[in-house]
Amino acid sequence: MFALMVLGMLLTVSCRKNDPEPEPEPEPDTEQTTAMDNNISELIAGDIESMGSQASENGGLSTYKTTGSAALSMAPCATVSLNNKIVTVDFGAGCLGLDGRIRTGKLFFDYSASSPNTAVYYRNPGFAASVTSQNYSVDGYQVNILNKSIRNTSQANANLTWSITANIQITKPGNAGTITWSCNRTKELVNTSDTSCYKGQSVAINWQRAIVKLNGSSSGTNAKNESFTATASNLVRDFNCAPDQAKPKRHPFISGTLNYTPGQRPARLINYGSGTCDQNATITVNGVTYNITLP
Repeated sequence: MFALMVLGMLLTVSCRKNDPEPEPEPEPDTEQTTAMDNNISELIAGDIESMGSQASENGGLSTYKTTGSAALSMAPCATVSLNNKIVTVDFGAGCLGLDGRIRTGKLFFDYSASSPNTAVYYRNPGFAASVTSQNYSVDGYQVNILNKSIRNTSQANANLTWSITANIQITKPGNAGTITWSCNRTKELVNTSDTSCYKGQSVAINWQRAIVKLNGSSSGTNAKNESFTATASNLVRDFNCAPDQAKPKRHPFISGTLNYTPGQRPARLINYGSGTCDQNATITVNGVTYNITLP
């Protein structure tokens, strides 16, 4: 009887030793830096396009005269000049804009390829602009525009629309890595029917009243040298909305989503909200949601 008890104990121990060890719980993926880098890229590229839309909406550029000098509403210390359908926006060695961002260098908007030739304003169907840069930076981010194009694709009796493509390199401050960012987007003036914003082809768009929506894809490499893809769905910027009163021309995205996938890691869904004028957003990774504040 004793021998049988000992044998039973040995068999029990042997079985326990052969039981597989439980798999450790995977570490939660909390990395948000690259998603925020992509958000910065979105804003930098969007602001370049916004400044071009403002600068090309008035042939004489008188809309942007501030205390006697030509200036964009976003960056009143910039100088704006027009020569043979090329608009130059010069931020000099350092220009603090009303959006609280410091810019340097120059942006060039060449709309000589517009068709028909009479499409000389951003609001005109057929207007086309190519954008280049020279020593351009935003808050220490060095921005090199390899190519960027904008075309007005508006149809009769519909909201004004534009097609936007871009290939941009952005080096983070302190040489903290370089982002390559390419996009293929559509832009829509959501409130085209609002006469306080748009009064027809004979009058410049009042961008202070504009609400725009972006859709489309982007791809490239992030500052960690990972390839990425992203899809923007109904990203809305309301130029009436400036949640930081100290920065009245800083207009964050206030609704829509951006699905961002870095390398082989899980997708990050950035949700900008449902239209409330604030700087709040969320990032969801593997079903876990984190609150963030937009820059």
